[in-house]
Amino acid sequence: MNFYNPHVIKTRRRFLDLILWMVGYYRDPPPQRPEAGFSYPLPDQTFDPNRPWAQWINHSTYLVSFEGSHFLTDPIWSKRCSPVSFLGPKRKHPPALSMEKLPKIDYVLISHDHYDHLDKKSVEKLHQLFPNLLWVVPHGVKKWFKSRGIERVVELEWWQHVDIDSFRITAVPSQHFSGRVHFNKTVWAGYVVESLHKEQRFYFVGDTGYNPYDFKTIGEKWKSFDLALIPIGAYSPRVFMGPVHICPSEAVQIHKEVGSNLSLGMHWKTFRLADEPMDQPPYDLFRALHEAKVDPATFLAIDPGVRRNW
Repeated sequence: MNFYNPHVIKTRRRFLDLILWMVGYYRDPPPQRPEAGFSYPLPDQTFDPNRPWAQWINHSTYLVSFEGSHFLTDPIWSKRCSPVSFLGPKRKHPPALSMEKLPKIDYVLISHDHYDHLDKKSVEKLHQLFPNLLWVVPHGVKKWFKSRGIERVVELEWWQHVDIDSFRITAVPSQHFSGRVHFNKTVWAGYVVESLHKEQRFYFVGDTGYNPYDFKTIGEKWKSFDLALIPIGAYSPRVFMGPVHICPSEAVQIHKEVGSNLSLGMHWKTFRLADEPMDQPPYDLFRALHEAKVDPATFLAIDPGVRRNW
């Protein structure tokens, strides 16, 4: 069975599209580059470890502390996001924390099975360090874990949820694709994590392109989020990347549509997966927020290792 995106006709994932991108056929015009000395403006905040917080580790990996539990999203600590150790996109920035220095991890959210989001070495190491953690994965991905002797796995389709301990975890739509060998045989998703005791929740968007339906529906269902983790990188060239990777202006649109009180950027700075310069996403995000008349203090591009309360 193949899965598909209901709101986009062509995701441009054919081998021909890959070749056309590599030879420059889809190339975007040169971007407006950051001014010398640009750094993303971060509002002052006194960090309180007793309140919920999020720390960017790298790429799409966040460590989230929520009601005394710790979540990880799409953990990757490997030097490359690739099926082999000697080829493929190589890490440009180290993880902010070694795996040995992580607090006790209770839950891991996996958005899909691509190598930069489902990393075999990181999964096996986390299982060794925290054998009782719960893995939450999209439909079809559980068998990958079971083949590695990992049994504590919950598999969800879009809009399915699981109530466990103090939380409700719901898989929600994203616009992407899956497959390490065969495309779209497993589902891709984002996740909403809600407290069962009080009105507090966060949203891990996962990897996605934009459409004017899914995020509005998510916003209508939950009304607002205390925190959203939203990708801001790997978006150029738009013809090739646009169907499956949002650009910063679309990230701002999602931020608005889901009613996020605080959004944090991800999916940049770690691996070079697209044509935009590695330091371009925060600048494009800052410009997009100003153009949309959205307070930049509500959507931050933090550096790896930074912790923010939410």
